[in-house]
Amino acid sequence: MDDSDFRKWSHRASDWSADYRETLAERPVRAQVRPGDIARMIDQTAPENAQDMETIFADFERIIPGGMTHWQHPRFFAYFSSNAAPAAVVAEQLATAIGAQCMLWQTSPAATELEVKMIDWLRQAVGLPDGFGGTFQDTASTATLCAILTMRERALRWTGNKTGLFGQAPLRVYASKGTHSSIDKAMWISGLGQDNLVHIPVDEHGAMQTDLLAEAIIADRKKGHRPAGLVVCVGGTSTGATDDVAALCAVAKEHDLYIHVDAAWAGSAMICPEFRHLWQGIEEADSIVFNPHKWLGAPMECSAHFVRRPEELIRTLAMHPEYLKTYGEEGLVNFSEWSIQLGRRFRALKIWFLLRAYGLDGLRSRIRDHVAWSQNLAERLGNEPDFEITTPPLLSLFSFRYAPAGFDGDLDALNRDLINAINDDGRIYLTQTLHDGRQVIRFTAGSFDMQERDADMAYEVICTIARSLGQEPA
Repeated sequence: MDDSDFRKWSHRASDWSADYRETLAERPVRAQVRPGDIARMIDQTAPENAQDMETIFADFERIIPGGMTHWQHPRFFAYFSSNAAPAAVVAEQLATAIGAQCMLWQTSPAATELEVKMIDWLRQAVGLPDGFGGTFQDTASTATLCAILTMRERALRWTGNKTGLFGQAPLRVYASKGTHSSIDKAMWISGLGQDNLVHIPVDEHGAMQTDLLAEAIIADRKKGHRPAGLVVCVGGTSTGATDDVAALCAVAKEHDLYIHVDAAWAGSAMICPEFRHLWQGIEEADSIVFNPHKWLGAPMECSAHFVRRPEELIRTLAMHPEYLKTYGEEGLVNFSEWSIQLGRRFRALKIWFLLRAYGLDGLRSRIRDHVAWSQNLAERLGNEPDFEITTPPLLSLFSFRYAPAGFDGDLDALNRDLINAINDDGRIYLTQTLHDGRQVIRFTAGSFDMQERDADMAYEVICTIARSLGQEPA
């Protein structure tokens, strides 16, 4: 491909992207294919000779879009939305064209200095105090692993990376039962072991019980274990469970634990001051993560990882081989020392475009709309005689259950049938979870292009398909 062809096909890709976004609402949200359908349309081996771009692009259009679940769809109500706001997509195109490797200041000075500024823009936007620094990790899972590694090194007086864990007293990390599975995986990868992740029981709202945390720490110390850290949850994935940040931080400080707050989804809502009560006490945390690539609109991958003492993160992760040193300059920030990855993408550019193109006020309006529309839908479903709201809205997330009067069959199976029927219908996309051991259905609003009419359609689809299952109320 020469420069002329690159220009032609870049324009073609941009036009296709714009057409895709304009017609997205006409597509089914979830891919309507079976396992193996796409693989059967792809050649078994790579071609020996170059193929022309007309053929390649035609195959893309024929095979790929129909096999995708459309995360930018305005009626994507499953998981948490992974948005890609158009202005940020343009930035991502530019970053890809530049193709920089942003591991050191000297390899990409503008990328490094823009990242410092964008982290601080976000810090101010969500109300964190001066003094917090940070970086963009790929995902919240990576930020959490960085936090667990820092807990480990801090508890071992910074000797674990060199001498390992052999012969050490077990290091204990505490979290609620509602925390994300990435916490468990971080315990595996860090070498601490899943058995040393202590799940503290939760109250009726799904929040960690503070008194039981204190008891567990004291009990572990008596057993010869070494308490190392605490993971606090704000906006849990399943039903939005949120811990009492201030109370838990007080206990952790008393026992000298490193505190990490996982606000991967809900943290974006903190650009709205009226929601900050959900993480009251956040200034006491040592490490915080939230994902601009969820609710704020940045394309994947872009997790904002804030740390109160950057030197602890750097001491945990930095290596200084000769080939990575920069001589003749002092006080440089090399973000590869803040992360597990050495190679790093230019993530800050899409945040810069995003925040400027939509403004904090525009982003707040979207989040406030999503919260209002979700709460209204929960109220409407709750007023239906054959639906029950199983967990009330936390921001824009709630769960519900279809329980028609007089039905004496398996309600879990009925709700599984309902969600399968809804997703096969294609007009909306929902996911399920377990709450109090029962199968329930999650709804979360967060698509960047969602409108109130999309929530109205969700109501119609849920009610109509539920009653089409032949389970009318008695």
